[in-house]
Amino acid sequence: MTTLAEAFPPFGLRIESGPLVLRPITDEVMPQLIQLALSGIHAPEAMPFFVPWTDAPAPELPFNYAQYHWGLRAGWRREAWNLEFAVEWDGQIVGCQGFFSEHYLVMRTGETGSWLGRGFQGRGIGTAMRKAICAFVFDHLDAEQITSAAYADNPASNAVSRKVGYLPNGISRKTRRPGEWQDSQQWLLTPENLVRGPELTVTGAEAFRSFIGLD
Repeated sequence: MTTLAEAFPPFGLRIESGPLVLRPITDEVMPQLIQLALSGIHAPEAMPFFVPWTDAPAPELPFNYAQYHWGLRAGWRREAWNLEFAVEWDGQIVGCQGFFSEHYLVMRTGETGSWLGRGFQGRGIGTAMRKAICAFVFDHLDAEQITSAAYADNPASNAVSRKVGYLPNGISRKTRRPGEWQDSQQWLLTPENLVRGPELTVTGAEAFRSFIGLD
């Protein structure tokens, strides 16, 4: 019998690093992420995301979140894909870590993005999950560089980038909420600059490499 991981290899990926696990966002784990988002990611007056999805009214957010992830699966192409993981810390779902790329087979680069529930911020988890995804992409997907970005008024995200080894790579203006813009700090990471965390244990990398055309 064919498993979902055989049909869609991103579901077969699992990345472990110390107390951290990056696991696929299946329909079984999605309700936990939705509840975490409803419990709060940032102060209401702040907006750390380029798409202000957390501004959605609470009754609408669960559908929006599920639709987004279902859309990622349905729209997956080798030319443009978004790999999203649920973040588990000491057995508890605490947030989401992603890596998205276009024309990866040519460019060998992509961008990281993430969020953490407010109750889990300030404990080093954001740095650990970024180190894990970057080590995975460099070591198992043959990436040559990784980018990230955060608004200038998001010191926590920018601090994580510095801790992981990214170097500043310019500033650009990006929209945020309707009619609002903010400076966005761009970051660039190369393999030799990565500040590594605990050694990775990775499951499903071979099938995923084939799925995106690396092998």
